[in-house]
This record gives sequence, C-alpha cells and structure tokens, in this order.
Amino acid sequence: MNKGTGYGKNSLADHLFVVGELALLIVSSFIASYLFSHFITPIPFDVRVLNAVIFAAAVMLSALSVGLYDQQLRETRKGIVKRVVITLLFSAFLLEVIVFNIFASISIGAWYMLWSCAISAALITSFRAFFHYHDITRISRRRVLILGSGERASIIEKRMRRTVDRRNFEILGFVRIDGDKEDALDNDKIIDLNVQEDLFQYVMEHAVDQLVIACDERRNMLPVEHLFKCKTRGIDVVEILDFIEQETGQIAVNLIYPSWVIYSDGFEAKKWFKSSLDYRLNVVLAIFVMALAWPIMLVTALLIYLEDGRKTGASIFYKQVRVGIDGKPFHIIKFRSMGPNAEANGAQWATKDDMRVTRVGRIIRKYRIDELPQLLNVLRGEMGFVGPRPERPEFVCELEKDIPYYSQRHNVKPGLTGWAQLKYPYGATTEDSMEKLKFDLYYIKHRSLLLDLVILIRTVEIVLFGKGR
Repeated sequence: MNKGTGYGKNSLADHLFVVGELALLIVSSFIASYLFSHFITPIPFDVRVLNAVIFAAAVMLSALSVGLYDQQLRETRKGIVKRVVITLLFSAFLLEVIVFNIFASISIGAWYMLWSCAISAALITSFRAFFHYHDITRISRRRVLILGSGERASIIEKRMRRTVDRRNFEILGFVRIDGDKEDALDNDKIIDLNVQEDLFQYVMEHAVDQLVIACDERRNMLPVEHLFKCKTRGIDVVEILDFIEQETGQIAVNLIYPSWVIYSDGFEAKKWFKSSLDYRLNVVLAIFVMALAWPIMLVTALLIYLEDGRKTGASIFYKQVRVGIDGKPFHIIKFRSMGPNAEANGAQWATKDDMRVTRVGRIIRKYRIDELPQLLNVLRGEMGFVGPRPERPEFVCELEKDIPYYSQRHNVKPGLTGWAQLKYPYGATTEDSMEKLKFDLYYIKHRSLLLDLVILIRTVEIVLFGKGR
C-alpha cells in the first residue's frame, strides 16, 4: 500500500497515466519553444530543456492541487476540461509571477507560456479522454475473490459499487463461508464453492490475484491449508479492513476490533517523520500565509463590520470552545459568518443552507476565508495546518457515545484542513461524523510529512470547488 501520499496500490495503468501526461507536457513545451525560436527569437537548447522540465513540474503540481490525480475523481468531461484549464492558469501564474521573476535568465517569454498552455490543454484533454474511453486500467486490474457472503462482505458491495471505486480491481464473486448471515447479498454474486476442498484449485484456474477474508465468523471456518498454499504461490491474502483501507482511503470503523488497532502498522505518534508538520514548520507556514492573506483578511473584517457589526456592536471575530489534542479544550478563532444571536437557543449543528448565516458569511464560508484567523491558533500551538477538524465539546460528548473509536481522533492536533475534508462532502449529522471519522483514522494511521504536504496542496481543490469543510 502507498502509505505516504494517498491510498491504493499504484498500478501499471497509474504509472502509464502519469508518465504519459509528463511526456505530453514536455512535448508541449518543446513545440512552444520551437515556435518561439522560429517566429520571434532563437532560444538555446539548454534553456528549452530547462523550461520543459520546469513547465511540466509546475503543471503537474497544479493538477495535483485541483484533484486531477485523484484516483476516484468523479467528473464529467466538461468538469475535467474545467479543471485542466484551472490547472494551466495556476501553472502560468506560478511560473510567470514567481519562478521567472526570480530567475529571469531562464524565462523564454509570454508567447512561449501561451503556446505551451494551449498545446498542453489540447493534448492532455485528448489523452485523458482516450485513456478513460478505452479504460486502460484494465491492463493491471487485480482479480479479487471475497471469502464471505454475509454482513461483513456486503459492506464491500455497498461501499464499492461504482466503476470508479473498482478501477484497480474486479471482483470475481463472493464465496459463502459457514456462519455467514443469510440473504446479505444477491445470489447471483455468490459463487457455489466448497472452500475446504476446492479453494486452491479455483484460485489457480481463475488466476485470482487477491483473496479478501470477509466472513462473519472466522473461528474454525477458514480453509487455513488452502490459504497457506495460496500465499506460497504469491496470492495476496488480506483482511477486509485492510482491503477497504487500501481501496477507499478510509478505515471502516464499524468493522474495527481492538487487536487490529494494536497490531496493525501505523498509529505511531512519536516518530517525527510519521507525525504531522511540527510546530516550527507550522509557524513558518502560518506567517507566510498571513503575509499573503492579510489584504483579504482586512477586507473581510471591514465587510463584516459594515454588514451588521456597526449596528449591533458584535465582534468581527467569533470565538468558540473546541476539543484539541488529548481532549484539551481551546478557543478557536474565526471570522463571524452568522448573526450575533445565532446560538440563542444553544449549540446547533451548522447546516449547508443555514438561515443563520449572513450574506458576507455565505461568501467567506464558501471559500473558507472565515478560517483564516485560525492561523493564530496555529501560532499558539493549539492547531496544525493538517489534522482532523476540531469539534465542539457538546457534540463530542454525544458522538463518543454513538460512534466507536471517536475519541481516537484527539490523539493528534486538530488542523485547518484534513484528509476527511478532501474525501467527504459537507455534512453535519452523526452519520456524517461517522463517515468523516473513517477518513480521520486513516490520516492518523498514515500521517507523514509527505501526506501533510499533499493534503495542503489539494486544499486548493476544497476552496475552488466547495468540497467538505
């Protein structure tokens, strides 16, 4: 499993996809620099090569930030084109405004950038359309057999029904094991197989790549000898928990048992490379973001004051008690996005179309501008840039009663953004909290400096496309 930057096993198709796009970006750059040399002024070959490398790196970084390399991205063709255009605009800004201003000697010119972006836009959109139309992922799709047809096995069918969920594997079927709950799956999905006698032969005959243990009752029910023979022949044998984690980037909280948490890899809190960004890096990043965002923060404060602050005397900021690391409470600071008496009737879940939100509040909540004052919480060491979003004590007490392992999300510092915000849409119910906890636990288990950086880069996608808060 790729434990550093995401989830799932990087297949041959994934590698071909990335290499293909990299090659097309380099080709686009060379064509643009050739046109520039032919029609405007000659460019040395070494400058062309350097620009090709820098251009490709900038575009791929921008593509990552808007979710174009999300393995389970659900978008229409129009949506993909939109993201490609945004990617190229970002990369052009990054290069022209920052990189080529600092290193002016390697800049070819504005016409080069325009041609590079236009050519790469055409090539990348065509390449992606061809890649998905012909479903290139089939060349490396794993053949998976599920041992189990009961309640636990049905979770796989419910969780991974869509084509995009199964881009890396195909399920041959579900094998009934004694002790499985009846009628959990449709009969047409169940393979009639005597696992105690014929499992190994079936696996060999059908070229199975992976066996998933998903039976409801394991004690004395599994064909251990057959599983051992499969293992020695190179067949991957995994638990349902590990399979779901591997393919969805979340941990199935309702399937967790204590020994799995204790013996599984991950969850270490004290190793530096497996912890979230340390305090010094958070402080440096917070100061850098504040230096860039202070004009936006100033305008936001003024708009809040003009809308209702001068009439009511209410503060432009909103302080609220949240639960931090080790369950310790702290005051989170945000721009006020609701009316002064929004919680006159006590603590309430915020909803998607909350009537308590002001006109200015709707805008700053949509683009997460209301979160910017939390940079002060980062400077105080109460929060990091990346981590589970902190929740209110009133709700934490309820959620800990209803959701198993909910308190484990307090083993790390809360963050401004997180894995759950990337992977789950906006929601404010107990069910939504359960779903987000699955992603939070995945982050806690796999947290690393590299994963934090990927989440930070992809937070751009949250802001632009209004994903989870």
